[in-house]
Amino acid sequence: MSTLAHTMMTARPADSGLVGPGELDRYPYAESPGVDRVGPPSWDGADTELGRVGRRAAGSRGRGLHGQLVQQLGQMIVSGDLGADRPLVPEEIGQRFEVSRTVVRESLRVLEAKGLVSARPNVGTRVRPVSDWNLLDPDIIEWRAFGPQRDDQRRELSELRWTIEPLAARLAAGHGREDVQQRLGDMVEIMSHALAQSDGITFSRADAEFHSLLIQLAGNRMLEHLSGIVGAALQVSGGPVTGCDRPTEVSLAHHARIVEALAAGDAHAAESAMRQLLTVHLEVERVVPAPREH
Repeated sequence: MSTLAHTMMTARPADSGLVGPGELDRYPYAESPGVDRVGPPSWDGADTELGRVGRRAAGSRGRGLHGQLVQQLGQMIVSGDLGADRPLVPEEIGQRFEVSRTVVRESLRVLEAKGLVSARPNVGTRVRPVSDWNLLDPDIIEWRAFGPQRDDQRRELSELRWTIEPLAARLAAGHGREDVQQRLGDMVEIMSHALAQSDGITFSRADAEFHSLLIQLAGNRMLEHLSGIVGAALQVSGGPVTGCDRPTEVSLAHHARIVEALAAGDAHAAESAMRQLLTVHLEVERVVPAPREH
């Protein structure tokens, strides 16, 4: 077994970064040095739930005040708590969340880069409509997956994976990189061990690594650019959408078949095994139809 496989097998679940419902409500702003404390919040009016947040998935970007404020405001925009064309006044945000002007300014810049807000002279910063959002941004994928649009987000991610991964598996079979194929085999071994130990966190980690490696092995840089989307999809799936969502012997067997097909250079078998892995479960109402085999 490789060092990488052994490390992932022995990693503690506590290191996963997963948090439970409600934990985002604990903001240690008051205890943070250098924060400009101001008066009481003044966000009044019809939006009575402006501080409400939902779950977040593992691996949230940013751990400090800046990252938490981006997370909070992003969730509020995506959930609809801050509707389109809603003005965002930095001073009011600073009061509401008890953070400095610098933190607010940098957070709004991040949200602007994601297409969620726009800042214009003499107009200020306003929330942009959904059509302007960068829907392939991993943070926005995460926020949508745990917001009111969760069903649409998971369906769209599943459909996108149907487009990306079978093709990646077919292309990967034509690349005889033994080092990457060995790592794919390691991931299957890790998943097998995790399944036997009922360790869902380690299984998920190895699963995400498996799919990322497979896309890299395809040798297509444009596909590789989309590997982050697949990773985000695996993190936030949260329901029986594909065969990757629940650690099972069947899922493990499909992963192993993909590795075997790649080792044999059998592009058709690799693509077929990936399609079977991505086949939806019968209890899902809106399914992704499997492409016809040629």
